[in-house]
Amino acid sequence: MDPCGHPEHEEHPLKAEPSAQLTLLDLQAKDSALAQLDHRRTSLPEHARIAELEKQSEELDGQRIEADTAVSDLTRAQAKADAEVEQVKARRARDEDRLSSGAITNPKDLASLQHELGALERRISTLEDDELEVMEQLEEAQNRLNSVTADLDAVKVDLEHVTTARDSAIEAIDAQAATAANEREEVLAQVPEDLLSLYSKVREQYGGLAAAVLRARRCEGCRLELNGADLREIAAKPDDEVLRCPECSRILVRTAESGL
Repeated sequence: MDPCGHPEHEEHPLKAEPSAQLTLLDLQAKDSALAQLDHRRTSLPEHARIAELEKQSEELDGQRIEADTAVSDLTRAQAKADAEVEQVKARRARDEDRLSSGAITNPKDLASLQHELGALERRISTLEDDELEVMEQLEEAQNRLNSVTADLDAVKVDLEHVTTARDSAIEAIDAQAATAANEREEVLAQVPEDLLSLYSKVREQYGGLAAAVLRARRCEGCRLELNGADLREIAAKPDDEVLRCPECSRILVRTAESGL
């Protein structure tokens, strides 16, 4: 910085034809357009929507796995309950056959068999209650699985649609970027090497904006109006001298609209 607080400039300022300096503005416009396209590509609303849908899909898939596991467990429990009921009913049928056959005549044995039949009836009733409860639980679990699966399928459809929309948007942006990149190459070939080197260095220092036009005594890079002393100093410089903005130090290009 100099004593006045302005950025220091090189002892031997860079020289470039005014036409070359104007071409630098074209290069800056192409670079700015490419940067804007890159920003559009990374900030598409579809990106956030896809992330949201992927999160929902992951959560629903977890719920689906839990529901599917519950259905599997309850299906096995129902099969076991059915088997137990059938096993006890088969034993009851055998006892009833023995009782009705008349083969058992001993009163004590008859009483014992009748007692066992009573116990089997109670056991069957209990098992059938348990079986019914498992069936109800299985129905609820199956309904839950169906509901979660339907929600998951709907989210997957939405995700597919949004992904397609994102890919189409990116494809369109990439096409514009390819065109802008080709145009940039054409402009690039017209910029002298030393001027391009300075431009690249300043562009890296100042977040992509390296060259700005001086319009109506205002630097379009920092949007600040230059004071009278700076403007008089600029007006006194040769047309082929590459200037830097005294406020933001970007390359400052003079035109007929500069107000000098």
